Amino acid sequence: MTEKGTLYLIPTTLGDTAETADVIPVKVNQIINSIDEYIVENEKSARHYLKKMGIAKPLQEIILHPLNQHTPSNEISGYLNSINLGKNIGIISEAGCPGIADPGAEVVKLAHERNIKVVPLVGPSSIFLALMASGFNGQGFTFNGYLPKERSERIKKIKDLERTAKEKNITQLFIETPYRNTHLLDDILTTCDNKTPLCIACDITLPTEFIKTKSVFNWKKQIPDINKRPAIFLIYK
Repeated sequence: MTEKGTLYLIPTTLGDTAETADVIPVKVNQIINSIDEYIVENEKSARHYLKKMGIAKPLQEIILHPLNQHTPSNEISGYLNSINLGKNIGIISEAGCPGIADPGAEVVKLAHERNIKVVPLVGPSSIFLALMASGFNGQGFTFNGYLPKERSERIKKIKDLERTAKEKNITQLFIETPYRNTHLLDDILTTCDNKTPLCIACDITLPTEFIKTKSVFNWKKQIPDINKRPAIFLIYK
């Protein structure tokens, strides 16, 4: 009987300007060169990343299965079939670690249901790096993902997060699509109490990295330009 292959969760850089050698361990490169089939969020950027990592095998020989909001569930269930033949498969996220704020979690869940070995590889996570650098509570925290698009609902959510941070001593993390960062920051500064600590972590691990923690009052004095830059926001008490 053929021994099952392994599902590897392969980290990527948090931006194209990051040097892979600075943030991706050598072991990841070794694993990449032992895999010829991947489940990826974006085929074009996955090929670019594999090329940047110096993959030895010709890219045209690599099999890529797309995984995004348009991928049918019945199609996803077939992505792991090669593992039953003893082949290893890798999951590549758009940025950072697969399975964290990433559709790869659905495949990992399926792997566990099929008794497939899952191996997470070390790499950069903007969520954890931002939390590390914030000075906020790292034992009690919640990542809330994207806040509501509709402004009145977004403001209500910000108030709820601020209240939870203060009453329950839990750091609140959230993100926004980069081109809407400015609108979200404006809402935070007009909604939160002046004394509320706010950390803005932008372009993490990139040459343009910017991470600062200040009170809302002090942020109002000098509002940073974070438009169209990947950022994470954290509030505490």
